[in-house]
Parts: sequence; structure tokens; C-alpha cells
Amino acid sequence: MAMLHVLFAAASQNQDSVPEFAGTLSLDSIDVSGSVSALQDSANTAMAFNVDTIMMSDEFREKFGSPTLYDFPYSRTRSLPDWKRLWINTAVLVGAGVTTMVVLESLPADATAWNKTENAKVPLFKRWVRNVKAGPVWDKDNLVFNYALHPYAGAAYYMGARSCGFNCWGSFVYTFCISTFFWEYGFEAFNEIPSVQDLVITPVLGSLLGEGFYLIKRKIVSDGYRLWGSKVAGYAVAWLVDPINETIGYFRGDQRKASRRSDALRGLEGSSWIAPSTNGLQCGISLTYTF
Repeated sequence: MAMLHVLFAAASQNQDSVPEFAGTLSLDSIDVSGSVSALQDSANTAMAFNVDTIMMSDEFREKFGSPTLYDFPYSRTRSLPDWKRLWINTAVLVGAGVTTMVVLESLPADATAWNKTENAKVPLFKRWVRNVKAGPVWDKDNLVFNYALHPYAGAAYYMGARSCGFNCWGSFVYTFCISTFFWEYGFEAFNEIPSVQDLVITPVLGSLLGEGFYLIKRKIVSDGYRLWGSKVAGYAVAWLVDPINETIGYFRGDQRKASRRSDALRGLEGSSWIAPSTNGLQCGISLTYTF
């Protein structure tokens, strides 16, 4: 068992002055000057900084694996992109797209609004060019497809990027590209004209729903892949809100690593303090991590 103990101290000579860092925030003591609230903010900033430092340390990464967005406080802008995982997810989506097209082809015509008789009269790629040139149009697809399955698909695309370390905006761009170019003007254009609803609903509502899914998964991961105390429920719901990463992650052992990091970070204890000193005020933090 090893223990890492980090101290940060900050002193203020003038209780009413504006805070200003006098050095680089590090694991060593630094001096700042500021009011009581400013000193408290400085201590909180240092605590967050040093928690990040612990998770990014070689010793922590070797024992528990590289941290992901799920290991850090919630942020819409923080980004730790893993491009290799994103490309793997995209390859899986291509395979899933082909499978989906086969399934949709087997459904009755009224389920997809595809005119299969007319489509069969036109060669495949000529049909694609014809449909792309004719769109987009307002479709008359089943409401379940337009307002339930498409937002869910968009949320799955969004989570495909979000769980790979991309922030909200990066995940939205990925969702838009997959929805528009991979699906609407890609696979689906072989059978129907691109749809106005799908071009808007899938990336926009899908991204909003996807961020909600991200928050749900964060809660599950932070509890060691447990939901209501049950790992079965935790794994099931995590898969529903993030099917791409959870399926691929099962073979990489991602869930096991995330559970270990979550359990390990519960061993991190911290506190901040403010106290009078001979020069005015003094504040600091104490972080103790046992692993």
C-alpha cells in the first residue's frame, strides 16, 4: 500500500485585495493575495488541479488505466479525445448500418415508406444519385421512426464520441456527420429521398438526449457500474444509453477498469481550510490518496 499526501498553502497579506497568483500552481506551496472568498476559491482550484494530477500520474495510470472523462468532474467543454477508439466506433457503425439496411429491406413497405417495387426498377447507384438530387423533402414515415428511433440513434452516435473523450460540441459535430453523410445521404439515400425531419431531429434532438444519457452513465460509472445497488441494472442501463462503447468496451475490459478507478478514487480524501495568520489570512488544502 502506498500513500500520496499533497499540501497546498496560500497566504494573504491584504484581506480586501484582488487575488493574483504569484507562481505556477503545483504540488508545492505558492503565495496568493486576496479576500476570504478568493482564498477559498484558490484552495478549491488547487484541490481540483491536484486530483487531476494524481489521476494523470504514471503510478495511477499503470495500476488503474488511463482516466477518461467519467473520472473527472462534469464539464461540457473538457476534452480528452481518443481518436483510435472513435475510428473503431465508426467502423462498428458502418457494420451496424449495413445490418440495419438488411433489416429494413425485410420490413413491409408501409413500415419504411419505401417504394420497393419502383426502387427495384432502377440500378442501385443511379437510384442514389436520383434521390440525392431530389432532396431533402418532408417525409411521411412512421412517427415511431421519426420521433423515437431517430432521436435514440442520434443519441447513440453522440455517446459514441462523448465516451471517447470528446466534449459536447465535438460530439455534436460527430453526430451531425454520421447522421447526415453516413446515413441520410449515405445508406438510406439508396432507397429514399433524404428527409428534412431526419436531418434535423437525429443530430439535434439526438445530441440533447445524448447528453442526458451521458449524465446517466456518469452516475452509473461513478458508483462502480451499479444502479440502485445492482451491477446487473448498472450494466444493462449503461448499454442502453451507450450501446456502441459498452459493446466494444466489453471485449477491452473497459467496464472493469472504470469500476476499479471509481473504487480507487473513493480512497481520495481532501479538505480545504482558511485561518488567520500573522500576515492576514492563510488558506490551504490537504489531499491524501491511498492506493
